[in-house]
Amino acid sequence: MDIGDTAPDFTAPTETGEALTLSDLRGQPVVLYFYPKDNTPGCTTEAKDFTDLAETFKAAGARVVGVSKDSVTKHKNFTAKYDLGVTLVSDAETQICEDYGVWVEKNMYGKTFWGIQRATFLIDAEGKIARIWPKVKVAGHASEVLDAVKAL
Repeated sequence: MDIGDTAPDFTAPTETGEALTLSDLRGQPVVLYFYPKDNTPGCTTEAKDFTDLAETFKAAGARVVGVSKDSVTKHKNFTAKYDLGVTLVSDAETQICEDYGVWVEKNMYGKTFWGIQRATFLIDAEGKIARIWPKVKVAGHASEVLDAVKAL
């Protein structure tokens, strides 16, 4: 995946159970962020940081969408628990993660496993990748993404 590529389209269920199709969001920038798991410290902080800036993203015309393997029910509970203001998509089969190259082999405490690499893609109004943040560090990330949205 490179800057300028057309973002891979997908249709997947959100935390409300409704389907979201990425190409239906054309005409506005989309922040598509991938995270490993609901209710874990880094993922919770990231979702809350994007939520804290949700109105500013909206004022800039952008939609923020988070993607993980978690089920619709887990997303719904995560959203309710933290009063999240972003859309969460369930990628239970990891197809979206694979299409964006974030389903990777990881190594923790000497064990190897497959999981989601935290990454963010800024998709412009035409559906092209405008910016990529691979291997995201959570602190300050949402603000950095907002600055990039404003610069589009």
